[in-house]
Amino acid sequence: MAGPVAVIIAGVITVWMAVRSSDGLVVDDYYKQGLAINQTISRDRVAAERGYAAALSFDGSGKTVSVRLDALTAQARPDHLMLRILHPTRAGQDRLLLLRKAAEGQYSGVGRALESGRWNLVLEDRSAEWRLTGSFNYPAAGSVTLTPVSR
Repeated sequence: MAGPVAVIIAGVITVWMAVRSSDGLVVDDYYKQGLAINQTISRDRVAAERGYAAALSFDGSGKTVSVRLDALTAQARPDHLMLRILHPTRAGQDRLLLLRKAAEGQYSGVGRALESGRWNLVLEDRSAEWRLTGSFNYPAAGSVTLTPVSR
């Protein structure tokens, strides 16, 4: 009797875990995701045309980020930037930071402390006309360079 009872208990626990946990990797609408790819490609092109490149550095606690944004012209630098810090597999860990201009080409912002691990980064203007992307391992790499994705 112990064998079948153990199997039933294991089955109940498995069902409970499946219902309770979020399946963050599954996308509900694949068609919409496919259509968004064209918009993403055009954002990368705009960043390349404007000559954008960024150097990001995180402080020791992983809360404060500093950004140096290089561009072909000073007029191309906005007053605010948006930084998306994305966990590769857990959407609940994602963060969005508003970065304010501290000096010409320099931005900074403060958010929740980063946990150790791999993170993907997306830097963009508030109107989402362009984007720079990259990834890094925290805390091993306290800084990272973001560039437009070349297609």
